[in-house]
Amino acid sequence: MFDVITIGSATMDVFVECEDANIVSVCTKNKKSEFMSYPYGAKVEISDFSSQVGGGGVNTAINFANLGFKTSAIFKIGDDIYSDGILENFKKTTVDLSNKIQDPKDSTGFSIILVSFQGDRTVLAHRGANAHIKKSEINFEAIKNSKLLYIAPLNGASNSVLDDIVKFARENDVYVCFNAGTTSLKKGFNYLKKILSTANIVVMNKEEASMATGIVVRPDTRDVKYSDEIVHPDIKSMLQKLKISDYQIIVITDGKNGAYAYDGKKYYYCPQFDGPVVSTLGAGDAFASTLCAALAKTNRDVAKSLKIASVNSAGVVSEFGATNGLLTFEQIEEKLAQKPDYTVFELGV
Repeated sequence: MFDVITIGSATMDVFVECEDANIVSVCTKNKKSEFMSYPYGAKVEISDFSSQVGGGGVNTAINFANLGFKTSAIFKIGDDIYSDGILENFKKTTVDLSNKIQDPKDSTGFSIILVSFQGDRTVLAHRGANAHIKKSEINFEAIKNSKLLYIAPLNGASNSVLDDIVKFARENDVYVCFNAGTTSLKKGFNYLKKILSTANIVVMNKEEASMATGIVVRPDTRDVKYSDEIVHPDIKSMLQKLKISDYQIIVITDGKNGAYAYDGKKYYYCPQFDGPVVSTLGAGDAFASTLCAALAKTNRDVAKSLKIASVNSAGVVSEFGATNGLLTFEQIEEKLAQKPDYTVFELGV
């Protein structure tokens, strides 16, 4: 029996950092977008380069195990040099791999991560085997005998198993944490609503929440300063729309701006935990999985769990690689003790 089973992607990630990368901002009345750019047609020098194992299913499994949970991971890989690297990396962890799926006819997922001088990143992703998980390949008995099923984004054809695994987990009293992927989001809110209604914890970033709900977060104008609000009214609307069932906790992350949560009784705003930023890749996985672990450890103390998740996410962004900076609960508590003024803001409904 496992405390946690994760299902999601497994990739070999190649980090590329270039000092010549430009950040271009484009702003309209209702939206602001940022783009990473390079001189067109030029030969651009790389200032730093490294290879790491990543993917939502892998990152979260390693984090749960590092936090002391007996963990197994469901992911799909090929039989190539990239799969060898992924499996070799797991030897340094306690994650059980008996539920992995390996198909020599498929290619292992691969990503190129372009890192900016600000520490943020753009990902060029080849899904490979990650997009081809079949229902017949999943060990449902293992899910039945676990306490928590963490669902990282399932993209491509793999998304077709989502309905079945969520329904199965719910029918067998397995706690579900759901982190939606773009394939699910593109199917529209009516499709998502079925999944959301059965998940105990739902985590999305602001862009994903906007895609899911159709609600756009309005920027400040000359007449209205939304930024003066602790929780932007459009974020509140997103949280309300995403909360389908009474027992759910909904969380929206917003990068360096922190994270928001809603449990039906209160809104919560958790500022980012300060620290150096080397690469933001893996920050979302660390935050979401740590939040789930912390909610279990603290008996659903939302404010405390948000702080714990933010500290662990800050640890990840301080190093290259999606799992290199992960902390234990003890290390997180030490970090929090060093900053007693770090707090979560709570607002009544």
